[in-house]
Amino acid sequence: MLTWRGWVRVVNAVRLWLRHEVRGSERRAVLVPEDAARLVRGGVEVVVEDSAQRVFGIEEYVAAGCAVAEPGSWVDAPGDFVVVGVKELPEEPAALRHRHVFFGHAYKGQAGAGALLRRFAKGGGALLDLEYLTDEAGRRLVAFGYWAGYVGAALAVLCKTGDLPVPLVPSTKEELDRALGDTGGSAGTALVIGALGRCGRGAVAALTEAGIEPTRWDLAETRELDRAALLDHDLLVNAVLTEHPAPPFLTPADLTGPRRLSVLADVTCDVGSPNHLLPVYDRNTTWTEPVLALDVAPPLEIISIDNLPALLPREASVGFSADLHPLLAALPDGHPAWRRCLDRFHAALAELDRDDKERTHA
Repeated sequence: MLTWRGWVRVVNAVRLWLRHEVRGSERRAVLVPEDAARLVRGGVEVVVEDSAQRVFGIEEYVAAGCAVAEPGSWVDAPGDFVVVGVKELPEEPAALRHRHVFFGHAYKGQAGAGALLRRFAKGGGALLDLEYLTDEAGRRLVAFGYWAGYVGAALAVLCKTGDLPVPLVPSTKEELDRALGDTGGSAGTALVIGALGRCGRGAVAALTEAGIEPTRWDLAETRELDRAALLDHDLLVNAVLTEHPAPPFLTPADLTGPRRLSVLADVTCDVGSPNHLLPVYDRNTTWTEPVLALDVAPPLEIISIDNLPALLPREASVGFSADLHPLLAALPDGHPAWRRCLDRFHAALAELDRDDKERTHA
C-alpha cells in the first residue's frame, strides 16, 4: 500500500489531506475516489487518511493514485497541506497551523465557535469554511443541501406515519424511497418553506416520492407570513437559511391554540444562533434520539439533525465532490471564492478580538 512517507512530491502542486471524521456517524467524504483520481492526474498531491467508517474504502483511493495515512495524522502533516473534511475537528491540538476546508459553523454565534477560531488564531492556520464558498452574488458553490432536504422531509413523513426507525442508520436512496412509497401518501399535507433552493427542492422531491404534493413557499410567501396557513399543514419542512436575524416563522405562543401541524423538520438547524427561525425548541436531535416531543397540546414532534445528508452518504458525497473538486485544484488563490472564504475568516477573527477586548474592559 502506498504510504505518504513514500510519496514523491510534485513541486508547486496543490497538496490535499483528506482527514478521517471524528464524528462516529459521519460516513461522507467531500472528495470521492473518482474525483480524487482526476486531481491526481492533474498534478495534485492527495493524501487520504484510512477510515473504517467512510462509505468509500481506502482501496478505492489507492486505486485513484492517492497516498494513505493513519487516522488523525494530519496534525503532523507539513504545513503546506490543505486539510479537508466534512464536520468538526477533534478538540486537540489546541493550536491549528494548517489551512482547513470543512463546515466550521463558527460565524453565527454557534456553541464552540469562539473556541475554534481561537485555535486557528493561536496556530496561525485558517478556516476556509465550505458554507462561505460562494460566487460574487453570495450563492453557495458547493452544498449538501439537496440531500439534507430530501432526508429531512423523508424523516418527517416516516415520523408522522409511525414508521421512523430508531436509531437511524445510513442507507441508500433506493431503500429510503421504498419506505416512502410504502406510506402511500398517508402522512397528510406538507408545507416546504424555502422550496426553490437546493434544500427545498430536495424536500419537495422526497415528499413527492411519498405521494404528497406539498405546498411550496419561498421569499414571496415569507415576507408576509400566513401563520394560520402554516399551522394548517400536518408536516412542516423548514429549508430557509438566513445570514441575519429575521422574524421567526413560529413562536411558542403560536403553539397554544388549535392547529393541524404535528411534525416539524428543521433542516437548517440554527439552534443557538440569533438567526433561529423556529425558536419553539432549543436543542438539536440526533440519530439515536431523532425526535424531540414538545410539551404542548396538540403534540408537536421536532426533527432537527445537523448531519442529515450523512444518512445517504454515498449519494451526498458524489454530488458534493463533483462540485468541489475543480475548486480544490484551484487552491489557494486560483479562484476568487477561496479569497472570499479567507476574508470571511479574517473578519470573524477581528470580530472575536473586538468582543474579547470589550469583555476585558467591561
